[in-house]
Amino acid sequence: MSNKKLTVLMLGGARRVSMAELLKRSGERIGADVNIISYELLEQVPIALAAKVIVGLRWSDPKVVDDICRVARENEVNIILPFVDGAIEVASKCRESLPDVFIPVSDYEISKAMFDKVEAAKLFKEAGIPIPKTYSVLNADIPAIAKPRHGSASRGIKVFYNMDELMHLENLRDYIVQEYIENRDEYTVDCYVSQKGEIMTVVPRCRLEVMGGEVTRTITCHNTTLEKMSCDVINAFKLRGPVTLQFIHDLDSDRYLLMEVNPRLGGGVVCSIYAGAPITDYILEESLGVPLQKCTDWAYNTLMARYQKEAIFYES
Repeated sequence: MSNKKLTVLMLGGARRVSMAELLKRSGERIGADVNIISYELLEQVPIALAAKVIVGLRWSDPKVVDDICRVARENEVNIILPFVDGAIEVASKCRESLPDVFIPVSDYEISKAMFDKVEAAKLFKEAGIPIPKTYSVLNADIPAIAKPRHGSASRGIKVFYNMDELMHLENLRDYIVQEYIENRDEYTVDCYVSQKGEIMTVVPRCRLEVMGGEVTRTITCHNTTLEKMSCDVINAFKLRGPVTLQFIHDLDSDRYLLMEVNPRLGGGVVCSIYAGAPITDYILEESLGVPLQKCTDWAYNTLMARYQKEAIFYES
């Protein structure tokens, strides 16, 4: 494995400088020289501090899969990792054209379903996984929360305390309406599942502070309920690769409820990696065919607090 060169293509890794650095550090540990490139809409994004930026197309562009495959071939890419929701389906489609590239994502159909909150909620209910009460507008209880069915990072979420206001929400079909749980704790669980379906690590962490949908303060915690629920979700939907699960704990009824499944690396996974979950190691090792070792001894109470740092660009 020594002197092995690995090129990682990040899809939408614009702000994931820490992840690029962690991937390179994992490469040093396992004897691989890791090179990072990132596929973005703009050249001047923070990931340019740690990677070569390639300007590409929007995830919705019908030519985006072909364009990413071209970039992968031209740059001899070994691994492709999506970092935003829209890139997950795209990455799964790339697998057909790039059989020699390691793309640790779930199958296309499940990736597509998880990006649609209405479809995902149906699948969760069919699988017997506890979720918040989900309403049609006519039978909704107040307070209720309306979320864009294809949204991410908490954008467009509205809380309603008045039924008339909910009834007048524009484009209701583009939303999922659920019970609003005010007295709650929010959790993320970072997982890695091998391509054979073996769950290698499961790390719950409490979301202490969130800004613009991104966690800015989070702490790992021991929670056997969440660990078991996470394994149940992974097995129910045959998820693969890095998986980020979002849960809510209703403190009034002591219910743990699944909110979202993101079959990709989450923004706060850095906390779990520093706690000892070798998720970036797993990605590189599995791409090289190295057997993976389960990790259950990550450190509880590892706290991550984010701060702002600027990337400056000058016109040439």
